[in-house]
Formats: sequence, C-alpha cells, structure tokens
Amino acid sequence: MDKFNEINEKIGKHRWTICALVFFATTINYLDRNVLGLLKTVLTEEMSWTESDYAHVVMSFQLAYALGMLGIGRVIDKVGTKLGYFFSLLGWSIAAMVHGLAHNTFTFGAARAFLGVTEAGNFPAANKTIAEWFPKKERAFATGIYNSGTNIGAILAPLCVPWIASSWGWEWAFVITGAVGLIWLFFWWVMYDSPEKKLEKGQLSQAEYDFINSDKQNEIKVETPVEEVKEEKVSWLKLLTYRQTWSFVFGKLLTDPIWWFYLFWLPAFLEGENARKIAEGNPEGVISWPIAIAFVYTISTIGSVAGGWLPKYLVNKGKTIYKARMTSMFIYALLPLTVLSAQYVGQINTWYAVLLIGLACSGHQAWSANIFTTVSDMFPKKAVASVTGIGGMAGAFGGMLIAWAAGLLLDHYKLLGTIEVGYGVMFIICSVAYVAAWMVMKLLVPRFKEVNI
Repeated sequence: MDKFNEINEKIGKHRWTICALVFFATTINYLDRNVLGLLKTVLTEEMSWTESDYAHVVMSFQLAYALGMLGIGRVIDKVGTKLGYFFSLLGWSIAAMVHGLAHNTFTFGAARAFLGVTEAGNFPAANKTIAEWFPKKERAFATGIYNSGTNIGAILAPLCVPWIASSWGWEWAFVITGAVGLIWLFFWWVMYDSPEKKLEKGQLSQAEYDFINSDKQNEIKVETPVEEVKEEKVSWLKLLTYRQTWSFVFGKLLTDPIWWFYLFWLPAFLEGENARKIAEGNPEGVISWPIAIAFVYTISTIGSVAGGWLPKYLVNKGKTIYKARMTSMFIYALLPLTVLSAQYVGQINTWYAVLLIGLACSGHQAWSANIFTTVSDMFPKKAVASVTGIGGMAGAFGGMLIAWAAGLLLDHYKLLGTIEVGYGVMFIICSVAYVAAWMVMKLLVPRFKEVNI
C-alpha cells in the first residue's frame, strides 16, 4: 500500500477520480436493480403472482438485458465512453421510475424490460473506462473498486426501499431510487473526458498520462490521429473466432446467473426462513431480513476490493499477469462452496446461513473483478466493450435459465409444503458453478495469449 501511495504522489491520481465516477454509476445501477427483489412479497400479494409469474418478470429484465448486451458494446465503442455512459444511465433512471406506473404483470414485465436494455450499458462502459484510464497492472484493483458499487447499491437498497415502501407506497420506492441517477449525470458530463483530452486541457499531468499508457501494446503513437483510432471496428464474427472470447463467454454464462439468483430470491428466502421459524415455535430465530441482506452485501464489498488486490500483489511478487489472475480466480471459486452447508447451519441460527451466503457473494464479487479484467488483459482497447457485451449477454441468458428453473422448482416444492428443499437444490447449483467455470476457462485458454486484431 505504501508503494501504491508513492506512485500516486509521484505521478498524480486523477484516474482514481474517474474510477470513483464509475463506482457511483455502478452503485446506482444496483440500487435500481435491487428494488424488485426487496418488494417481492408485497408485489406478489398485490398482483397474486406465483413463483413462476415472478420468474417471468425477472426473465423479462434478463432477456432485455441480454439483447441490450448484443449491441451496446459496439454502440459505446462507436460513440465513445462519455456519450455512451451518459445515455445509458439516463435511460435506466427513467426506466426505474416508470415501474411506479406498472400495476399488473404485463406492464411490470414491460418496465423490467425497459430497465434491462438500458442497464446493459453499465459494465461495457465501465470496463472501457477502466481500460482507457488504467494500465494493466492496476486494472483489476480499479475494477474491484468500481465493481464494489454493486454491493454498496445492494446494501443501500434494503436499508431504504422497505422504509420508503411502507411510508409512501411501493410505487415511490421505484420513483425515488430511479431519480438518484439524474444527479450522477451532471457530475459525469462535467468531469469526464478521455486521458488525451484531459492532457490537452492541462487537467492531467504528463507523468500520469504516460503511466496510464505504459503498456506498450496499448500505446497510441503520436502520429496516429485519435479520430482514426475511434473509427476502427471489430466485427462480432471475428471476435467469436478467438478462444479468449469464448473463455469469457462461458465464465459469465456459468457464474452471472448465481448473482442474479441471490439478487432476486435471497430476500424471499430469508423472509421464508423467518416464517418457518415462527411456525415451528422458534421466534428467537427470527432475524431482521433487510439488515441481513445489507450484511451479505457488506461482506461482498470486501471481496470485490480484495479480489482486485490479490492478483496485483501476486504480479508485484513476480508472477505473470495471467498466472496471477487465474490463481486468484481459483481461490475465489472455492468460497461459494460454503453455501452447501448454509441451510444446515441455518437450522441452528439463521445468521450462520447469512454469513455463509455472504462469503459466497464475496467470492462472486472477487471473481467478477477478475473475469472482467481478463478482457482488457487479452484484447486491445478498441474491442474491450464489444467483448464485454458478448460475455454480458451470455451471463444474462444464463440468468434467464436460472430464473426459469427457480420458478418451476420453487413452485413445485411450495405445493408440497417443502419450499426449503427447492432452495437447497438451488444452493447446490450456486456453490459448484464457479469451479466449473474456472475449469472451462482454463481449458479454453491454458496459457496467456494476447489477441492481435
């Protein structure tokens, strides 16, 4: 950490201001996304939803998110990071507020679809921003910091959404959280520019600019006009010919759905555990589930930041970037295995289950910080947003599959009066997905090989 501070003092730290902007955008993204899961019980009662009905509403978001990922990376690569991020966040803020006008399953599904297609822009834009503003050796750490915004959003949501809904109605929970994004738009528009433009304006030191572009393979020569670089395009068909693309795709396909499941079903699981303990005559075992949700994502925040720190530490110890990345990801893939015993220890004390789920979510966030960075490790900047979009689309389709499976499974066991068995099956899937994903990624890219386009 002393070396880290020394570098910042010597060359400047404007890039961390940019990272902070991306962090707050990601926080808002997950604040808006989490509202549905927190209001599941209220909305289910008001609209008479089954588990499958709720799953279909979730799937409408994920389908739109996947379709948005289909082209959003290319759009951001074309229009640039500043405009791409601005209009994406403007769109999802409006979409979040529109939920307040939805009062049946169809209109709610439509609002979720609107939110999904617009929220698809966050991670391609964020990943592209980090690739533009950070050298490879700092990207995992910067990605871990901005990705921790997913946890902060998930922590803030249970602390304010139930209170807003109980005080003013569930409609206002969507409207107020959606409006927060409009504040961010002002700061982004005023403060963001590319490193080249910041240097021209005297807002970035030459030393920091040179540090940002210290990776030789990512340097833009002086005689090459910036406009010419922006016009370079890489087709999806070409990107799909690389094993590195498929490594990222399968990594996201297998692990993103797990996060979706926790996001949309964890509040209902904890509420159900409370109800079960009351029915069993064990009121002492009842917990405050909004506080428990906040606790889970607080632990996840630690994983997100530490997830970026470990590979940086290993690189400083002499390991190659690829070996440091894959070693770290294997360690993180083991943490979700703790969920296998969550229901068992939850019978003793629900907080034990919450702790294990928190560790699993922490592992996911550490994994996520690194899997995003594998793209900027292996691909040139001009293709980063596009590859991120392809992988994000795969993750969203995986999310649809797990929502569909969860809806059918939980409806089945709910009819049998043993819904906890359904959650047990889902937890098994959640626990082994990361090890499976690591093995597939390692099989596809056994050694580091940079893509030359």
